Amino acid sequence: MTKTSPTARRKAGFPPSYRWLAIAALRALIVIACVTTAVFFLIRIVPGDPAKMILGEYATAESIAALRRTLGLDLPLWEQFVRFLHTLLTQGDTGLSIVSGVPVRQLIAERAPVTLLLIALACLLAAAVSLVLAVVAATNKDKLLDHLIRIFPAITLGMPVFWVGLLLILLFGVHLRWFPVGGIGEGWTGMLYSLALPAITVAFSQIPTLVRSLRAQMLEVLESDFVVTLRAARIPRRVILFKHVLRNSAMPTLMLFGVNLSYLIGGTLVVEQVFGIKGIGSLLFTSISSRDFPVIQGIALYCAFAVVVIGLLIEIAAWRLDPRTKEKR
Repeated sequence: MTKTSPTARRKAGFPPSYRWLAIAALRALIVIACVTTAVFFLIRIVPGDPAKMILGEYATAESIAALRRTLGLDLPLWEQFVRFLHTLLTQGDTGLSIVSGVPVRQLIAERAPVTLLLIALACLLAAAVSLVLAVVAATNKDKLLDHLIRIFPAITLGMPVFWVGLLLILLFGVHLRWFPVGGIGEGWTGMLYSLALPAITVAFSQIPTLVRSLRAQMLEVLESDFVVTLRAARIPRRVILFKHVLRNSAMPTLMLFGVNLSYLIGGTLVVEQVFGIKGIGSLLFTSISSRDFPVIQGIALYCAFAVVVIGLLIEIAAWRLDPRTKEKR
């Protein structure tokens, strides 16, 4: 019986990298489908009649029933779900806002740039600060700097993000007057300046776990045999640290950052309320108070889609960082 070599088997089908990418994409689609179903049904479990909230408490039963028929809320739940899926797949939208009658896609598109910019700034700040603190802590193990940096996560992990935002507003906005206490400035410069404090607030919630993870991974790699060999070969310390140690330590922290991405987006929506920023967060809270189902569903789905896609990109980046995972995949 003739045995087929691994090379021949790889040539017979898809390469391992493409096969892994197809599986990861399929997994992402399954997650989005589950989130779509959950968002539709869970939002309808919450007590309250949108038609009654739109018309007010003094509306007659006939006017409420007529509005429910207009909005399609009198249909069976399964039929509402079919209509919801049809609108989502054909228009890429969840329908019209119950309150304003404007397409949900348009409402989200008007608010999305500010929220996306805030998320991007928070990610950059969290990554940069975490990298610096972790490198300083790992290279000064059991020294004063290491102890101070290790105390920082223990103190900050228990602080809610809105509480941190209020403290930063009081310190840097009210007393020192370095930053505005809320709102969005005009132009790119004004926008970046006004989003600096909210971005620091959001990044503050991610830095502790990232620093602790990266520090632990760096210490483990620094004590490995290949680092000892590089030191014996008199390779410059800077090259060992940034070219070899960081590359072998970054993957677990990168995966952790991908897992925490949903918390970062959720924290961003809350911080927008604290700083009075007219982004997706304020639109979400307004829609929740008015029971505007299509807008709530649209925001939840777009956020879930962003989390899944970015998580997939982070997983691909981690796969590229560590060549050993290519064979495992």
